[in-house]
Amino acid sequence: MIGPTEVGLVIKRFGLRKLSEDNPIAFNGEAGYQSELLMPGWRFRLWLLYAVEKHPWVQIPAGEIGVVIAQIGNPLPIGAKSAVYRREFGNFTDLYTFVGHGGQKGVQRPVLPPGTLVPIHPVAFMVVTRRRVYGVPVSSNQLRGAMLSPENFGLRPDQLEIVRIQPHSSEGGRVIDTIGIVTTFEGEPLDSGDIASRLGGFDDVEKMESGGSTDADMIEVLLGNKNTQHNNYQDFQAFLEAGGKIGLQHDPLLYGAFTLNPFLVSVEIVPMLVVEQGQVAVVKSYVGLATRDTSGSEFKHGSLVRPGHRGIWQEPLRTGKYPINPRCYQAEIVPTAILTLNWADVVSHAHSYDARLQPIVAKSREGFVFKFDLQVQIHVPDTRAPRVISSVGSMANLVNEVLQAAVGNHFRDKLQSMPAVMFIETRHEVQREAFEHISVQLAEYQVETKGVYIQDVILPEDMVQVLTQREIANQEVETYRMQRVAEEERIATEQARGTADMQLQLAQAQVNVDIQKHNASSQRARAEGEAAYTRETGLAKADVDAAVIRQTGLARAETEAAIIRESGLARGQEVEAIGMARAKSFAEQVAALGRSETALINAIASLSEHNVKIMPEILVTGSAGGGLLGGGSLDALAAQLTRFFGSGGSEADSRPLPPSTPGPGGSVPPVPDKPAAA
Repeated sequence: MIGPTEVGLVIKRFGLRKLSEDNPIAFNGEAGYQSELLMPGWRFRLWLLYAVEKHPWVQIPAGEIGVVIAQIGNPLPIGAKSAVYRREFGNFTDLYTFVGHGGQKGVQRPVLPPGTLVPIHPVAFMVVTRRRVYGVPVSSNQLRGAMLSPENFGLRPDQLEIVRIQPHSSEGGRVIDTIGIVTTFEGEPLDSGDIASRLGGFDDVEKMESGGSTDADMIEVLLGNKNTQHNNYQDFQAFLEAGGKIGLQHDPLLYGAFTLNPFLVSVEIVPMLVVEQGQVAVVKSYVGLATRDTSGSEFKHGSLVRPGHRGIWQEPLRTGKYPINPRCYQAEIVPTAILTLNWADVVSHAHSYDARLQPIVAKSREGFVFKFDLQVQIHVPDTRAPRVISSVGSMANLVNEVLQAAVGNHFRDKLQSMPAVMFIETRHEVQREAFEHISVQLAEYQVETKGVYIQDVILPEDMVQVLTQREIANQEVETYRMQRVAEEERIATEQARGTADMQLQLAQAQVNVDIQKHNASSQRARAEGEAAYTRETGLAKADVDAAVIRQTGLARAETEAAIIRESGLARGQEVEAIGMARAKSFAEQVAALGRSETALINAIASLSEHNVKIMPEILVTGSAGGGLLGGGSLDALAAQLTRFFGSGGSEADSRPLPPSTPGPGGSVPPVPDKPAAA
């Protein structure tokens, strides 16, 4: 009795013919396993001649596959790893068709898909599934009757499941698009220099290039795939017939579920290339046609090529999702928006390029060591991104190797030549010089500098104390200045308030001023009229008075002049008479007394007339005589007068005497000359 999902494996106990050495199944009545199976139901066999073993039908659960291993057929060629498959084989249920069309032993290229339920000969074929192995191994008696598993065939259970390419969720809940990178284990070897197999090679790209196609058209062809020719590697026989080769495959698998033979195909799930807004992807190609540089002779930092050639593509990939094989192409994401890099202990949330950047540590000219945070903003134009990557290799290299060296060395050299306080006071100037320096450095790598900003500065404590005290003093000065301004404003307010309060009196005073002005004007007009009248009448009266005065004055002047003239004549005559009389008197005195004595007497008379004291009130002298008048001072005075006028009887007595001062009676007349004889 064969159950509804069972088959009966008939074993003939003895027979006249022998089986062939390489075939365990009898097709012509030989003893051993018989090729025909007993289907479900009542079946009759002579138990003395036959034995019957019951085996289940092969059933493939959902989500799993079944790998078929043939134990009958022609042997595989040397180097082959799987048997050639023909469509006539179907699901391997017809043993005669399989053997009759040249079926081969070993792993069969197709796999049984999920849901398969077929009566397969348990000796001719073994079917390996995730949970169990269907069939009877004939290679070793020790395995017969044992519970077989995928591990007995070198497979993991998960390899016997459907391969699913689907989005995955990251730890942060972000959905990651994926693709499947395919590696095949059978086929012709790769061409020399190739690392991956692409059906037809790159002949189509070369034809497009010679036909004048654009870079964008060639990229679309390269990012596409030829998986329709082999049903996404599920029809491995078609893959080999289309020219597929062993090893890494250029075309990846996209979203879907695939029944792939784990003995022939392996799949690695990797993230899909996603280029966000504000980014481009510079592609480094490791497969394709030979490198043909298109960058020009002026560009000396590497080479650029057209898509389809090995090297850095001159055309980047812009915003989008690309199923690009990361084993064949390396995509370097380059941000084309303004990129902010922080030399600080924090890392930017938008990117991780500044993860290795630390605050700038510098030493001032005085030896103060301090740190400060720095922020630099750069920009890479999307059309220049391939040149940037060709120059530095990656954005991480640009930041960590080029930019970090340029920034750090500039600030260290700059700050070491200036005092720390000057760095704080001239912070804007230091920023400007740093911006110019970094701009020149990055321009050599096709990168634009948008800004350099000094952030928080951490100074030594002693310097902070000095600066704090200075700032406090400055704030106090500012406070005093504001207080002074406030007081001035208060004074102005009080003045304004007082002015407002005195507006009534000011108005009254203004009216009084106007009244006084009008009164003054009236009085001025009256005075001007009176002055004009006085001037007219006064001029007439003055003319009359002047004429009278002029006439009377002339008469008076003539009268006075006559009087003066007559008086003068009389006076002159009087003086002349007096003088003549004195002269005569002196002449007589000289004749009587002598010349010196006459002079002395007249001099004493003149001194007496003017009350001049010659002698002191008390005179003490020791001389008893001598001289004309009794010695002492009078003798000295006489001697002086004698020297002045000359001695008597000498030659000088003959000269005329000088005029003397008038005596009590008037002027002393001159002494008339005497003859020499006298």
